[in-house]
Amino acid sequence: MNGYILKGIGGFYYVETSEGIFECKAKGKFRKEKLTPLAGDRVEITLREGQENTIDAILERKNKLIRPPVANIDKLMIIVSVTSPLPNPFIVDKLTVIAERNSIEPVIVITKSDLEEEKARELFDIYSSTGYRTYLFSSKDKRNLEEIRSEFAGCLTALTGNSGAGKSTLLNSLDSNLRLPTGEISSKLGRGRHTTRQAEIFHIGDGLVIDSAGFSSIEFSGENLFLANELQHCFREFEEHIPLCKFNGCSHINTKSCAVIEAVSKGIISKSRYESYTAMYEELKNIKSWQI
Repeated sequence: MNGYILKGIGGFYYVETSEGIFECKAKGKFRKEKLTPLAGDRVEITLREGQENTIDAILERKNKLIRPPVANIDKLMIIVSVTSPLPNPFIVDKLTVIAERNSIEPVIVITKSDLEEEKARELFDIYSSTGYRTYLFSSKDKRNLEEIRSEFAGCLTALTGNSGAGKSTLLNSLDSNLRLPTGEISSKLGRGRHTTRQAEIFHIGDGLVIDSAGFSSIEFSGENLFLANELQHCFREFEEHIPLCKFNGCSHINTKSCAVIEAVSKGIISKSRYESYTAMYEELKNIKSWQI
């Protein structure tokens, strides 16, 4: 029987099939192959009378992310709050880069937008100018809720973002029957406490949504590691300017006659996004092909 993994808890995986949802254990061969089943994986299972059901095969993945730990997603909805916790554009931009690298469509949702209207509009302008679909959301007035709901139709979307940014609050607004726990922000640390412990798929309207644990940092590692010269193609607002650079192989870092830098100086490309690019380039510039 075929299905897909809704979630995994303590070595048990819950697989939805046309016949219902079944609790399964993964076969030992996956551990030998260092392959961990993930929410979103399409799998083959065997139902065993009086014994544990088993996941026998994980079908070929079209993509896989480390954070959040999910597979086969179509969209990555990045949740960023304007306050409590404060927005971290560098983390948001890293997530968009990882999405672009995996042929996943990034969508930006700016939460708590009623608390800091000016900051919310500033963030909205930065990300909408890249071409990403960007929404302002407030749990107080439910602004743009139906537009956000429409993003889930007919696809598998993973929600991700800092702890406390409002992922579970958004899902509860979309479906009050979920009653997902929401966390308070630590006044001492200025960030949220984890309320979601594992990635889990929910049905929202005509689509599937994965909620996942929050975090406060993210690194390029494992399958998300790549060469610095590939980074420019993960910033879609750079694409029309790259061919206009005077020199082939331009790094767009302190380079004369660089069309990307010129676009930044003219305000065509966001300064914030370009600063994220340069910081990521520094992270990746010493990576060699044999390390990937």
